[in-house]
Amino acid sequence: MEFTVLGWPPEAPTLRLDYRSFAYAGKFVLSSVGKAVLRTEESSRSPTPTSSKADTYIDSNESAQDQSVHTDTNADAGADTESDPYDRSVLAALSFSADRTDDTTLCYRYVSVRADKRGNGLGPHLAAALTPHAVDRGYDRLRIAVNNPFAYEAMYRAGFAWTGRETGIAELVLERPAETPASTTYEQYQSGLDIYRNRDYDGPESTFLANRQGSDPPELHTAVDADSPPRRSQS
Repeated sequence: MEFTVLGWPPEAPTLRLDYRSFAYAGKFVLSSVGKAVLRTEESSRSPTPTSSKADTYIDSNESAQDQSVHTDTNADAGADTESDPYDRSVLAALSFSADRTDDTTLCYRYVSVRADKRGNGLGPHLAAALTPHAVDRGYDRLRIAVNNPFAYEAMYRAGFAWTGRETGIAELVLERPAETPASTTYEQYQSGLDIYRNRDYDGPESTFLANRQGSDPPELHTAVDADSPPRRSQS
């Protein structure tokens, strides 16, 4: 598995992902956002999920006036053909662009992990791997908005922490300095999870939130800079 930055906005290459295996696949076709990926050295065909449920996302960097729900459906990703237009080597993909009001802040727009690879830490790995490249490009701060507890946990493992702010529809805003993981506390971490607990999730989300009750923030992913100072946490 290798990490690659495919390009930076505003003229990044397009990336064709199979909509049946990647949430938000159509958003990676845009050349106006940067892209980074984790990929295998050899191309492989990924399994096709059977769920037809659409994924929705609010761009946390849009103003209240032009903010809209982005829905990932089969229509905007194109149909499979005999020539197979999709990049089968990609295991996880991240899109990003500068904040529209602060060009020193890089916003992570979409993080998508191939369906058969979810739950293996590829999301936080990819999010953390981009950070030194963001520093090299002159960014001081990284930001992401997440709309579910699994993404919240994953970005905590990548060195982000909840800011106490919400945006869009049911999204929590997390940030970190570009050079080091964000410092955080038990109370800060749990207060974000409490927002999700108040939404009365069923199924896996409910079980996950119950299991994290009373827990400290998660350990950082190994992809986070080993020289970074430890995160502060208090029980």
